[in-house]
Amino acid sequence: MNAQNVYSRNTIINTLKTNDSWDVIVIGGGATGLGVALDSVTRGYKTLLLEQVDYAKGTSSRSTKLVHGGVRYLAQGNIDLVKEALYERGLLSKNAPHLVKNETFVIPNYKWWEGMYYTIGLKVYDFLSGKLSLGKSTHIKKAETIKRLSTIKQDHLKGGVTYRDGQFDDSRLAVNVAQTCLEKGATLLNYFKVTGLLKSENGKVSGVKAKDIETNTDYEFKGKIVINATGVFTDEILKMDNPEAKNMVRPSQGVHLIFDKSFLPGDDAIMIPKTDDGRVLFVVPWHDKLIVGTTDTMLDEHSLEPRALEEEIEFILNTFNRYIDKKATRRDVRSVYAGLRPLAAPQGDSQKTKEISRSHKVMVSNNDLITITGGKWTTFRRMAQDTVDKAIAIGKLPKKECNTKNLPLHGAMEGVDRNNHLYIYGSDQSGIQELIDEHPELGKKLHERLPFLKAEVVWAVRHEMARTVEDVLSRRVRALFLDAKAAIDMTPEVAAIMAKELQKDQTWQQNQIEEFQTVAQGYTLS
Repeated sequence: MNAQNVYSRNTIINTLKTNDSWDVIVIGGGATGLGVALDSVTRGYKTLLLEQVDYAKGTSSRSTKLVHGGVRYLAQGNIDLVKEALYERGLLSKNAPHLVKNETFVIPNYKWWEGMYYTIGLKVYDFLSGKLSLGKSTHIKKAETIKRLSTIKQDHLKGGVTYRDGQFDDSRLAVNVAQTCLEKGATLLNYFKVTGLLKSENGKVSGVKAKDIETNTDYEFKGKIVINATGVFTDEILKMDNPEAKNMVRPSQGVHLIFDKSFLPGDDAIMIPKTDDGRVLFVVPWHDKLIVGTTDTMLDEHSLEPRALEEEIEFILNTFNRYIDKKATRRDVRSVYAGLRPLAAPQGDSQKTKEISRSHKVMVSNNDLITITGGKWTTFRRMAQDTVDKAIAIGKLPKKECNTKNLPLHGAMEGVDRNNHLYIYGSDQSGIQELIDEHPELGKKLHERLPFLKAEVVWAVRHEMARTVEDVLSRRVRALFLDAKAAIDMTPEVAAIMAKELQKDQTWQQNQIEEFQTVAQGYTLS
């Protein structure tokens, strides 16, 4: 089977006809589900993953783009969580070096005691990272702080503390994990929605009912174990198993604003450890733009396209402006995106999301449905290991060891040139260049304000399971997250390229344009 066929939807769906039972069925194609599928298939289990929309469509493409231990968890005294995350940060930077960047963060100090306080705290952070450290933290003087952060407010500035943490592209990592799963022999399908659970005569979960969203075809798949890895949709699956099940997840919304780099030129990021409501705010360079966020707002409901609340936008703008000299306004926001964290639902009266556990939990229902919830991108590999270990512990799978600690992901490549935006493809860069060599018109940019090329659209369809314009402009190239209006302008051309690749007609193109532009309006502020 050639490489392209591994990623071809038709090829994958044809394999379903000859497979009617699986060792492991994973529901959900975000960070958690993809991690579980990778862990499962590399142990040698026959693995199926079904995702109702696209890989990382939900929370997993809407993070702050950090691979980090979590400095604020350290301040809360959660040493074990920080230590585990720092260890996983180190593994991920080795297994996906093309995507994980060693980033310098600066905490600006405006009070005389802050330099000492944060220096001591971050020395503990350094210590906990052990052999997998990304570099030491250092106290820096006022002049050095200004040199690193040229737009920082200088009034009362005393100096700063620098530390190292990881920074990455979340949906690109999801795509690479999905590709790795397919290459290792797993069966993965996006736009394949689980509609119900199969039960054996004794009431135990024995598989899933599912629908191919593209063709409206219904399927049934039998499995030794079914794993619910659906993030903020966890409770829907739990209720398929048991309609009386209590809600396990409460969504907490995190909003981010994107600005041009002129608001913080240079390579360093800012970490603001204490905002008005006690949260942390990050200002992080990403794909030649700046991400500023995040918020932490408890919600009662969830959706695939959450919208930023007005007070969240104002909170970020006000806090950002308190630390920089160049005033940022709504008009300067290139894109705004919101993601929902699946936090454990509070069982008492705690409404403060900072107090709700961020660590992951693996649960087994009375009918042997395994659910994995909580956690974060940084620890996705460990979450998956714990989940599959649980399936072994309850006797559903034969014992096999985890193999993901030192497993390079698809595209893994050291020493990528981050000045070329194609670096995120790692070893696939040469494949994109071959496309351009064969068809020079594919080397043209899709928009003057963004670096993305026509060839990337073709590559996304052929090798990265992209099925819609939104898949491409949101999660294969990150146009919607970087400059929403530019993404809207690019839509007709992207739809035309995809229609040719997927052999779709004019009606499909028109529907795609309208659907994407409707979604994209939610990412603009004006």
